[in-house]
Amino acid sequence: MLKFLFALRGHFSFFNIFQYLTFRAAYAAITALLISFLFGPWVIARLRAIKTSWAAREDTPQTHKAKAGTPTMGGVLIILSFVVSVLLWQDLTNVYAWLLLFGAVGFGAIGFVDDLLKMSSRKRGISAGVKFGGQFVISAVIVIVLYIQRGENTTLLYIPFLKRAVLDLSWMYIPFAVVLMVGYSNAVNLTDGLDGLATGLVIMVGLALAVLAYVTGRPDFATYLQIPYVKGAGELAVFCLAVTGASVGFLWFNAHPADVWMGDTGALSLGGVMGVVALVLKKEILILILGGVFVLETASVAIQVVSFKLTGRRVFKMAPLHHHFELSGWPESKVVTRLWILGGLFAILGISTLKIQ
Repeated sequence: MLKFLFALRGHFSFFNIFQYLTFRAAYAAITALLISFLFGPWVIARLRAIKTSWAAREDTPQTHKAKAGTPTMGGVLIILSFVVSVLLWQDLTNVYAWLLLFGAVGFGAIGFVDDLLKMSSRKRGISAGVKFGGQFVISAVIVIVLYIQRGENTTLLYIPFLKRAVLDLSWMYIPFAVVLMVGYSNAVNLTDGLDGLATGLVIMVGLALAVLAYVTGRPDFATYLQIPYVKGAGELAVFCLAVTGASVGFLWFNAHPADVWMGDTGALSLGGVMGVVALVLKKEILILILGGVFVLETASVAIQVVSFKLTGRRVFKMAPLHHHFELSGWPESKVVTRLWILGGLFAILGISTLKIQ
């Protein structure tokens, strides 16, 4: 919205600054961080007042029993922070901005209802069928819009380290993209099991996606790096940094020992948003590298389930993977820090593919 102040440049030269993407992206991050940081105590107090406290489940380590009573649904703070920031700093004529907002709010709403029901007499939340069905519907709407207004690269599948697309998915792009969005959303949700773990990883992936959005939306940079150029994609850097800033502010309260957790409200929304960004930037495979820890966490659950059903034995002491390390004797803070380090390495590897191809 503030970008429209650029129209006043004829009267006040200062307003020229609002045309610069880098300026708006940086201040989108700062704005979201300040909103999250300043309103955090009030939101946490309200969540405590309406008794959104987390109840210890049987499928968590015994050490987590002491966390019972910690407010959840803190994802509303993250979503509120970056949505307000995006509405202020984003170019609102950009269709991708609205698709991202729709995805963020849509996935967040599903998580919000699930969290609410978990706090009520229905401790298990909404059914898996309804939960996944809602995610598939929201994803399908976004993907169909992208498909209808597709450019020359939309349905092409690019593999990291290779200069050219390896496959044109054609109409198969729709189911592929929907599954990617739903899968990534739930991968972040599975990872959100330790204080600050998912939040810190989202910050790293968000920063990497902001860089990728900027270079993908610049024809000169895209040509030099030999990556697909997507007109208007540079504006996604504003969104990515707004999400990053909101997550940094939230991490202040979510760091161990956490005062609040994001819950499904935040995790599903953040994962869904990153899935949309990956589709727009044509980084559908690269997002799996950038969020390598999310992939490992999800894979550990899949391996555990398949192994137990086929052999009756478990590969891990407990899944997702972070619980396995806890039961192996690692303190929670050490598990989080080491997975953050691994996440940082994955992000660096992902960015490095810009030149290694």
